[in-house]
Amino acid sequence: MNDLMLLEPAADEGAISFARGFVKSDAFMALFREGMGLVEETAAYLDGDGRAQSAALPREVALSYATESMRLTTRLMQIASWLLVQRAVAEGEMTAEQARAENDKVRIPEQIVSAVETEFERLPQGLRDLIEHSFRLQGRIRHLEGQMAGKAPAAPKANPVQDQLASLQARLGLAF
Repeated sequence: MNDLMLLEPAADEGAISFARGFVKSDAFMALFREGMGLVEETAAYLDGDGRAQSAALPREVALSYATESMRLTTRLMQIASWLLVQRAVAEGEMTAEQARAENDKVRIPEQIVSAVETEFERLPQGLRDLIEHSFRLQGRIRHLEGQMAGKAPAAPKANPVQDQLASLQARLGLAF
């Protein structure tokens, strides 16, 4: 049978639970390994090459480095906590209800890009790569959280400029 096949929920759960099927899948285990691997890779970087690179940075960039490395570490700890809770459910160490309670404590926040682009570009490439990877992983987990909670993906925000252009195009019969 397919690893992502959904299991029948208990009578009080309502809709079929995506979570129960997903956390037992090969896809989840790949996500788990990726997340934990990123935690290890980041720790090795920050204790090794990153430490040497940060020491050579100008003072204002070193401050950005310190801030961004703390944000990266925090983001990765939130991701690791979420992944560990999901694995505990998959292995029967925790019920889905207990996992929901734990996930309420460890919310994966929306992505916040903190450094302005010019500051970000001055950071060492190794740190930038780890930050970008963590944001991609965070986005995937937030998407999964939504699916697991049965929430529909958020509709894209309206773009007033595009709306006005479309209106003008329709009125003038133009195609851009």
